[in-house]
Amino acid sequence: MAGIDTTPDEGWHASLHLEYILRNDRTVLARNRHHGPLVVQRPLYPEGGVCHTYILHPPSGVVGGDRLEINILAKQDTATLITTPGATKFYRSTGKKAIQEQNIRVDDGAILEWFPQDNILFPGANVETSTTVDLAPTAKFIGWEILCLGLPVNGQIFNTGQLKANLIIRRHETPVLIDRLRVTSEKDLNCCTGLRGFPVVATFIATDCNAETIETTRNLTAYENESLYGVTLMEDLLVARYLGHSTFAAQALFTQIWRLLRPEIINKDACPPRIWAT
Repeated sequence: MAGIDTTPDEGWHASLHLEYILRNDRTVLARNRHHGPLVVQRPLYPEGGVCHTYILHPPSGVVGGDRLEINILAKQDTATLITTPGATKFYRSTGKKAIQEQNIRVDDGAILEWFPQDNILFPGANVETSTTVDLAPTAKFIGWEILCLGLPVNGQIFNTGQLKANLIIRRHETPVLIDRLRVTSEKDLNCCTGLRGFPVVATFIATDCNAETIETTRNLTAYENESLYGVTLMEDLLVARYLGHSTFAAQALFTQIWRLLRPEIINKDACPPRIWAT
């Protein structure tokens, strides 16, 4: 899926399969199957029928040879918000690859909001991450992905290690966005067609947007003066990108966008998960 390497590597394989259905005007988690240390807490309902779900990876850290696999199905007319309580840390590898694969399907009339905390790659990590979102014709999706290469707070640069990151959005089986990031050397961190010296790269996605939406979101500013921020429109898909030095600044900017867009896209004010305040 999404061109990810399926070659088995000795390590810890954790998988999670979630399926949401609508029952009495409320979205419920009808299927929750897991293997290994990848689980969910009890679903929460801070805003009526929308099901808030926290995905937990108790070890927190991922090493070479480990594989995390998440499969999510949001069935017709459901409304679901999924997040994580903390960052996922990918540690230095002796050569083996750590794999994170996420496959999301959203059926007609369903709304899925995907807000995982950041992925932090320690210097020397060897990581392949892939997120594929398949949308039915009338499905709605809002989400983000935030990557931190190295440990900028500690001055540790991602000058060794490798990253392959794929993000694919499909509407009715037709690709709308295919986004690939490859970091194989320190040169990729600094070149103009790479990360331009910034350790944090992040992408925000939202469906059901238009030219007016673009102008509104372009007026937002990040909390870092040196960061780069841009917004574009691909059909009805808004794509906002951030390059900077802080995962906190990236999430704060994306939360601003979410607060602005959510009432227009799903007719509900933003309701931040309580876990974000801890």
